[in-house]
Amino acid sequence: MAEQRRGTHGTEGGHGADEAGEAAGAAGTAWAPEAYGEAAAAWEALVATARRTVADGLVVGTSGNVSARVGDLVLVTPSGVPYDRLTPADITGVDLAGRQVVGTLVPTSELPLHLAVYRTTDARAVVHTHAVHATAVSTLVTELPPVHYMAGALGGVVRVAPYATYGTDELARNMLRALDGRSGCLLQNHGTVTHGATLDEAYDRTAQLEWMCRLWLTASSVPGLTPSLLTEAHMAEAGARLKGYGQRR
Repeated sequence: MAEQRRGTHGTEGGHGADEAGEAAGAAGTAWAPEAYGEAAAAWEALVATARRTVADGLVVGTSGNVSARVGDLVLVTPSGVPYDRLTPADITGVDLAGRQVVGTLVPTSELPLHLAVYRTTDARAVVHTHAVHATAVSTLVTELPPVHYMAGALGGVVRVAPYATYGTDELARNMLRALDGRSGCLLQNHGTVTHGATLDEAYDRTAQLEWMCRLWLTASSVPGLTPSLLTEAHMAEAGARLKGYGQRR
Protein backbone atom coordinates (compact mmCIF):
# COMPACT_ATOMS: atom_id res chain seq x y z
CA MET A 1 0.00 0.00 0.00
CA ALA A 2 1.17 3.50 -0.72
CA GLU A 3 2.36 5.76 2.03
CA GLN A 4 -0.34 8.15 3.15
CA ARG A 5 0.09 11.57 4.69
CA ARG A 6 -2.42 14.01 6.11
CA GLY A 7 -2.13 17.62 5.16
CA THR A 8 -3.91 18.92 8.25
CA HIS A 9 -1.57 17.87 11.03
CA GLY A 10 1.70 19.60 10.27
CA THR A 11 3.94 20.23 7.27
CA GLU A 12 4.67 17.58 4.65
CA GLY A 13 7.81 15.52 5.05
CA GLY A 14 9.78 15.25 8.29
CA HIS A 15 9.05 17.15 11.47
CA GLY A 16 10.71 17.57 14.82
CA ALA A 17 9.76 18.10 18.44
CA ASP A 18 8.63 21.70 17.90
CA GLU A 19 6.32 20.73 15.03
CA ALA A 20 4.91 17.81 17.01
CA GLY A 21 4.26 20.11 19.93
CA GLU A 22 2.58 22.69 17.68
CA ALA A 23 0.39 19.99 16.14
CA ALA A 24 -0.63 18.76 19.57
CA GLY A 25 -1.42 22.26 20.73
CA ALA A 26 -3.43 23.05 17.62
CA ALA A 27 -5.49 19.92 18.16
CA GLY A 28 -6.26 20.95 21.74
CA THR A 29 -4.90 17.76 23.25
CA ALA A 30 -3.79 17.46 26.87
CA TRP A 31 -0.52 15.88 25.74
CA ALA A 32 2.37 18.11 26.85
CA PRO A 33 5.19 18.96 24.41
CA GLU A 34 7.77 18.30 27.16
CA ALA A 35 6.74 14.64 26.98
CA TYR A 36 8.05 14.46 23.42
CA GLY A 37 11.38 12.99 24.55
CA GLU A 38 9.58 10.06 26.16
CA ALA A 39 7.35 9.71 23.12
CA ALA A 40 10.36 9.67 20.80
CA ALA A 41 11.95 6.86 22.80
CA ALA A 42 8.66 4.94 22.78
CA TRP A 43 8.39 5.42 19.02
CA GLU A 44 11.86 3.97 18.53
CA ALA A 45 10.89 0.90 20.58
CA LEU A 46 7.57 0.62 18.73
CA VAL A 47 9.27 0.61 15.33
CA ALA A 48 11.76 -2.02 16.54
CA THR A 49 8.87 -4.20 17.73
CA ALA A 50 6.99 -3.79 14.44
CA ARG A 51 10.09 -4.81 12.49
CA ARG A 52 10.47 -7.81 14.77
CA THR A 53 6.99 -9.05 13.89
CA VAL A 54 8.05 -9.16 10.24
CA ALA A 55 11.46 -10.71 10.91
CA ASP A 56 9.88 -13.45 13.04
CA GLY A 57 7.23 -14.27 10.44
CA LEU A 58 4.26 -13.03 12.45
CA VAL A 59 3.35 -10.43 9.84
CA VAL A 60 3.61 -10.25 6.06
CA GLY A 61 4.19 -6.79 4.64
CA THR A 62 2.21 -4.21 6.61
CA SER A 63 -0.63 -6.51 7.65
CA GLY A 64 -0.17 -6.13 11.43
CA ASN A 65 0.12 -3.11 13.68
CA VAL A 66 1.70 -2.06 16.97
CA SER A 67 0.95 0.69 19.46
CA ALA A 68 2.30 2.09 22.72
CA ARG A 69 0.73 4.44 25.24
CA VAL A 70 2.62 7.36 26.74
CA GLY A 71 0.33 9.15 29.15
CA ASP A 72 -2.75 10.07 27.13
CA LEU A 73 -0.83 9.82 23.85
CA VAL A 74 -1.14 6.61 21.84
CA LEU A 75 1.62 6.03 19.32
CA VAL A 76 0.63 3.73 16.45
CA THR A 77 2.16 2.34 13.31
CA PRO A 78 0.88 4.26 10.28
CA SER A 79 -1.28 2.71 7.58
CA GLY A 80 0.39 1.01 4.65
CA VAL A 81 4.01 1.98 5.37
CA PRO A 82 6.62 -0.83 5.39
CA TYR A 83 8.22 -0.95 8.83
CA ASP A 84 11.76 -0.84 7.46
CA ARG A 85 10.98 2.59 6.04
CA LEU A 86 9.79 4.16 9.29
CA THR A 87 12.04 6.87 10.75
CA PRO A 88 11.88 9.13 13.82
CA ALA A 89 10.26 11.77 11.59
CA ASP A 90 7.34 9.41 10.94
CA ILE A 91 6.13 9.41 14.56
CA THR A 92 2.36 9.01 14.52
CA GLY A 93 0.13 9.54 17.54
CA VAL A 94 -3.49 10.04 18.57
CA ASP A 95 -5.28 10.90 21.78
CA LEU A 96 -7.61 8.45 23.51
CA ALA A 97 -10.52 9.79 21.46
CA GLY A 98 -8.71 8.81 18.29
CA ARG A 99 -7.90 12.35 17.18
CA GLN A 100 -4.49 12.61 15.51
CA VAL A 101 -2.24 14.93 17.50
CA VAL A 102 1.24 13.98 16.33
CA GLY A 103 2.55 13.37 12.83
CA THR A 104 1.31 13.53 9.24
CA LEU A 105 0.99 9.84 8.37
CA VAL A 106 -2.49 8.29 8.55
CA PRO A 107 -2.72 5.97 11.59
CA THR A 108 -3.35 2.24 11.21
CA SER A 109 -6.82 1.23 10.03
CA GLU A 110 -7.07 -0.92 13.19
CA LEU A 111 -6.99 2.14 15.44
CA PRO A 112 -10.38 1.32 17.06
CA LEU A 113 -8.99 -2.03 18.21
CA HIS A 114 -5.97 -0.43 19.90
CA LEU A 115 -7.93 2.38 21.51
CA ALA A 116 -10.50 -0.06 22.89
CA VAL A 117 -7.74 -1.86 24.78
CA TYR A 118 -6.31 1.35 26.24
CA ARG A 119 -9.72 2.66 27.29
CA THR A 120 -10.60 -0.51 29.22
CA THR A 121 -7.29 -1.82 30.59
CA ASP A 122 -4.07 -0.52 32.10
CA ALA A 123 -2.11 -1.78 29.07
CA ARG A 124 0.78 0.29 27.77
CA ALA A 125 1.37 -1.66 24.56
CA VAL A 126 -0.68 -3.62 22.02
CA VAL A 127 0.52 -5.97 19.27
CA HIS A 128 -1.78 -7.19 16.49
CA THR A 129 -0.57 -9.77 13.94
CA HIS A 130 -1.79 -12.14 11.25
CA ALA A 131 0.41 -14.98 12.50
CA VAL A 132 -0.30 -18.00 10.31
CA HIS A 133 -0.82 -20.76 12.90
CA ALA A 134 -2.90 -18.55 15.17
CA THR A 135 -5.03 -17.39 12.26
CA ALA A 136 -5.52 -20.99 11.16
CA VAL A 137 -6.71 -21.95 14.65
CA SER A 138 -9.13 -18.99 14.65
CA THR A 139 -10.94 -20.59 11.70
CA LEU A 140 -11.40 -23.94 13.47
CA VAL A 141 -12.48 -23.40 17.08
CA THR A 142 -14.12 -20.87 19.41
CA GLU A 143 -11.24 -21.10 21.86
CA LEU A 144 -7.72 -22.51 21.71
CA PRO A 145 -7.79 -25.94 23.40
CA PRO A 146 -5.57 -25.78 26.52
CA VAL A 147 -2.71 -27.98 25.33
CA HIS A 148 -0.06 -26.09 27.29
CA TYR A 149 0.14 -24.32 30.62
CA MET A 150 1.58 -21.15 29.07
CA ALA A 151 -1.99 -20.17 28.31
CA GLY A 152 -1.98 -19.25 32.00
CA ALA A 153 0.39 -16.40 31.14
CA LEU A 154 -2.45 -14.90 29.07
CA GLY A 155 -4.98 -15.30 31.87
CA GLY A 156 -6.41 -18.68 30.90
CA VAL A 157 -7.92 -20.43 27.91
CA VAL A 158 -7.54 -18.17 24.87
CA ARG A 159 -10.86 -17.19 23.30
CA VAL A 160 -11.66 -16.47 19.67
CA ALA A 161 -13.49 -13.20 19.00
CA PRO A 162 -16.27 -13.61 16.39
CA TYR A 163 -15.46 -12.27 12.95
CA ALA A 164 -16.15 -8.65 12.05
CA THR A 165 -14.73 -6.42 9.32
CA TYR A 166 -11.28 -5.08 10.11
CA GLY A 167 -11.02 -1.56 11.45
CA THR A 168 -14.61 -1.48 12.74
CA ASP A 169 -16.04 -0.76 16.16
CA GLU A 170 -17.82 -4.11 15.95
CA LEU A 171 -14.48 -5.91 15.75
CA ALA A 172 -13.21 -3.89 18.71
CA ARG A 173 -16.27 -4.86 20.77
CA ASN A 174 -15.92 -8.53 19.87
CA MET A 175 -12.25 -8.40 20.82
CA LEU A 176 -12.96 -6.82 24.21
CA ARG A 177 -15.36 -9.62 25.10
CA ALA A 178 -12.75 -12.21 24.16
CA LEU A 179 -10.11 -10.33 26.17
CA ASP A 180 -12.17 -10.21 29.37
CA GLY A 181 -9.76 -11.43 32.05
CA ARG A 182 -7.13 -12.15 29.40
CA SER A 183 -4.13 -10.38 27.91
CA GLY A 184 -4.48 -12.04 24.51
CA CYS A 185 -7.09 -13.45 22.14
CA LEU A 186 -7.60 -14.67 18.61
CA LEU A 187 -9.70 -12.82 16.03
CA GLN A 188 -11.71 -15.22 13.89
CA ASN A 189 -10.38 -15.51 10.32
CA HIS A 190 -8.06 -12.61 11.10
CA GLY A 191 -5.21 -12.96 13.60
CA THR A 192 -4.06 -12.17 17.13
CA VAL A 193 -4.22 -9.35 19.68
CA THR A 194 -2.12 -9.18 22.82
CA HIS A 195 -1.38 -6.39 25.26
CA GLY A 196 1.05 -5.80 28.09
CA ALA A 197 2.74 -3.34 30.38
CA THR A 198 5.58 -2.98 27.85
CA LEU A 199 6.13 -3.59 24.16
CA ASP A 200 8.38 -6.53 24.99
CA GLU A 201 5.68 -8.12 27.15
CA ALA A 202 3.00 -7.66 24.51
CA TYR A 203 5.27 -9.07 21.83
CA ASP A 204 6.30 -12.06 23.95
CA ARG A 205 2.64 -12.87 24.55
CA THR A 206 2.02 -12.80 20.80
CA ALA A 207 4.96 -15.15 20.21
CA GLN A 208 3.71 -17.53 22.93
CA LEU A 209 0.20 -17.50 21.49
CA GLU A 210 1.44 -18.32 18.01
CA TRP A 211 3.59 -21.14 19.43
CA MET A 212 0.66 -22.64 21.34
CA CYS A 213 -1.50 -22.54 18.21
CA ARG A 214 1.23 -24.28 16.25
CA LEU A 215 1.54 -26.87 19.02
CA TRP A 216 -2.18 -27.66 18.98
CA LEU A 217 -2.30 -27.89 15.18
CA THR A 218 0.69 -30.23 15.20
CA ALA A 219 -0.63 -32.49 17.97
CA SER A 220 -4.16 -32.65 16.56
CA SER A 221 -2.89 -33.62 13.11
CA VAL A 222 -1.63 -37.06 14.27
CA PRO A 223 -4.06 -39.65 12.85
CA GLY A 224 -6.01 -41.67 15.40
CA LEU A 225 -4.86 -39.65 18.41
CA THR A 226 -6.35 -36.70 20.30
CA PRO A 227 -4.21 -34.23 22.28
CA SER A 228 -4.57 -34.36 26.07
CA LEU A 229 -5.91 -31.12 27.47
CA LEU A 230 -5.33 -29.33 30.76
CA THR A 231 -8.16 -28.73 33.20
CA GLU A 232 -9.30 -25.37 34.54
CA ALA A 233 -7.55 -26.24 37.81
CA HIS A 234 -4.30 -26.92 35.95
CA MET A 235 -4.58 -23.59 34.15
CA ALA A 236 -5.34 -21.66 37.34
CA GLU A 237 -2.38 -23.17 39.16
CA ALA A 238 -0.04 -22.49 36.25
CA GLY A 239 -1.29 -18.93 35.93
CA ALA A 240 -0.65 -18.26 39.62
CA ARG A 241 2.89 -19.63 39.40
CA LEU A 242 3.66 -17.71 36.22
CA LYS A 243 2.87 -14.40 37.93
CA GLY A 244 6.07 -14.81 39.95
CA TYR A 245 8.12 -16.18 37.07
CA GLY A 246 11.41 -14.53 36.05
CA GLN A 247 13.79 -12.07 37.68
CA ARG A 248 12.49 -9.36 39.97
CA ARG A 249 13.98 -5.89 39.91
